[in-house]
Amino acid sequence: MGTAAPTDERLMRDFVRGDRAGFELLVHRHSGELFRFVYRMTRDSAATEELVQEVFLQVSVSAARFDPDRPFKPWLYTIAANKTRDWLRSQRRRRKELPLGSEMNDDLGGFRFRSVLAQEVKHPSHGLQAAESRRLVREIVECLRPDWREILVLAYFHRFEYRQIAEIIGIPLGTVKSRLHAAVASFAEAYRAATDPSKHSARAQDTD
Repeated sequence: MGTAAPTDERLMRDFVRGDRAGFELLVHRHSGELFRFVYRMTRDSAATEELVQEVFLQVSVSAARFDPDRPFKPWLYTIAANKTRDWLRSQRRRRKELPLGSEMNDDLGGFRFRSVLAQEVKHPSHGLQAAESRRLVREIVECLRPDWREILVLAYFHRFEYRQIAEIIGIPLGTVKSRLHAAVASFAEAYRAATDPSKHSARAQDTD
């Protein structure tokens, strides 16, 4: 039997003690998913690359303050969320903010957010439709208010628990739930509007 891979917390402890290889393994283990998290917020590849580097630099600098008895990943994403919010604020100072376009299992009038994000393609003929749906989801998420977009990305794309989201963003648990509900409701409204056949047919008649 092979040796079990060291935990993130063990790697951080080893890094503080001088094991550089432990830190390099942490970067390798988390950089891909962290890039996707930041990119979903910035939609800017170059900025995301720089932000991810800044995050791991901050991890390195702050390693001695990390508590190895607590999970590493929420701590890492707290740093990433803070760095990303700082970047977004700096961008909003340069241009106008993008316009506005439940609980994890809320059913909002028959709409289930998770089912939209996790659509499975069961037959090749469904490929084009699924790709179009994923594109629509990305566009709607990008147009949400930044604080709503952030909480959706953490909850649904990265599957953090409520208490972990509260720790990452730095808000009370109750605020996590209410903000997530508002974000899902806003997404649902935009998604319904974009996929309502009656509205599409009405627009087509107007152009005739």
